[in-house]
Amino acid sequence: MSNPTARKVTANLALTLDGRYHGPGGPGDFAPFAPYVATETARGQLARLHENATTALLGRVNAEGFMGYWPPVAQDESADPRDRGYATWLVGAEKIVFSTTLTEAPWERTRVVSAPVADVVAELRKEDGGEILANSSPSVIKALLAEDLVDRLHLTLCPEIAGGGPRLFEDGLPGTRWTVTRQETGELGEMALIYDRVR
Repeated sequence: MSNPTARKVTANLALTLDGRYHGPGGPGDFAPFAPYVATETARGQLARLHENATTALLGRVNAEGFMGYWPPVAQDESADPRDRGYATWLVGAEKIVFSTTLTEAPWERTRVVSAPVADVVAELRKEDGGEILANSSPSVIKALLAEDLVDRLHLTLCPEIAGGGPRLFEDGLPGTRWTVTRQETGELGEMALIYDRVR
């Protein structure tokens, strides 16, 4: 039975119509997503997802990419205000990076852990704070879904079939029910969706 006063766990990811989070070319294949990441709909989704979050959960690969890209955006006065808002939040938020290879964090306000995701989240939920956001890191989100620990899913659905690459929702997940809290369709056919777990 979940504790209704515990910190909410949220997650965000962009997916293709066939449920994949990168293309068949490997982790760097973002061709199916590239046309949609800077649309008004995608930027609105980005602005919403961190509104109540104070902790970011990241896999090592995402952490390295994010912390290489976003901190300069926080200082860029010509950047879209929603991008700057997200970048500023990411720099200032508590960050937990799951890695078995990093020994220390090269970024401020960051802790590197090699413990199971579910165990770390269980401890975080006992502490005071805002939402815990599994931030666009499939390995972390999959581990949370496997333990039914996600309370809200922010999904950006891109209108392309990748035809290859890993899927977020794999066989073996526990059966769960969700309700659509928000849906918005962009000019290119991309959809910003927010699903809340029905418990």
